[in-house]
Amino acid sequence: MKKTVLICGAGGFIGGHLAASLIKEKKFNIICADIKPFKHWFQFFDKAINFSLDLKELKNCLKVTDNVDYIYNMACNMGGMGFIENNKAECMLSVLINTNLLRASLQNKISKYFFSSSACVYNITKQSKNFVQGLKEEDAYPAQPEDGYGWEKLFSERMCRHFEEDYGLSTRVARYHNVYGSFGTFDGGREKAPAALCRKIIRAKLEKKNSIDIWGDGEQTRSFLYIDDCITGTKKVFNSNYSDVFNIGSEQQVTINQMIEIIEEIADYNVKKKYQLNKPKGVRGRSSDNSFTNKQIGWAPVFSLKEGLIKTYNWIYEEIISGRDIKKFSNK
Repeated sequence: MKKTVLICGAGGFIGGHLAASLIKEKKFNIICADIKPFKHWFQFFDKAINFSLDLKELKNCLKVTDNVDYIYNMACNMGGMGFIENNKAECMLSVLINTNLLRASLQNKISKYFFSSSACVYNITKQSKNFVQGLKEEDAYPAQPEDGYGWEKLFSERMCRHFEEDYGLSTRVARYHNVYGSFGTFDGGREKAPAALCRKIIRAKLEKKNSIDIWGDGEQTRSFLYIDDCITGTKKVFNSNYSDVFNIGSEQQVTINQMIEIIEEIADYNVKKKYQLNKPKGVRGRSSDNSFTNKQIGWAPVFSLKEGLIKTYNWIYEEIISGRDIKKFSNK
């Protein structure tokens, strides 16, 4: 008998790619759930059982977890830095999703539960300079995460830990570092830097404009993880024998300006940068230290930033020139 896997947040970016990967394996029965109407899911699969409902409600969590073996909780209310900094309460309400999925997991006897956390849990005092040392898992404590979204993720990590300690529910946790790629948001206010910059340069080239707006001074640093590497790492964490928290990120740290240069090369089009110093910028520098992840479960990224950006740029370009982006984002 095939095991049944529930993917929460399957209509979103990472959840959609995870669903695609697990369906391709043909090893599991797949159930997909997301709060968005089906027409707004980034990827939709007829081979899965699909639900559009609000997982902040316990009754809905009980419904979708019935007769399920494994849960991947990828569901949360989030976006790029602009959304996170301006919607702290909305981001924190996602704690209800994790809370009620964990409660439903006990009632419906779930075998294993995965929670998708974020590098936003890391202590902000360790991210105040450019090109900071890669963050290790223990650097989340003493706790001083990013306000709102970061606190919700850190609290939810602790919930998973204590549900395993107190109730014996097998839990797995991964901290994602700036995941990007195709079949995700690149316009509308929730997009992250790689997608936003690809879109801006594509539109500048198509409209023959010579400049784009940049949030901050462009010298803030990050590491960016391509989606295929994220999915491989996610499944390795889930299938491991460890309930530790694992970094799933890239160690290739770049400034925003350096990433723009890579995208300009891909586009074969150069732009002037108009720096907007009053916009949300987040921490000054952040990167992942993958030494623990590599040692324990043997995972490391395969795609370089340029390789991932080429794939992302080409997908966004096709969405824009086809007009699919206008319909997609005007209806949200």
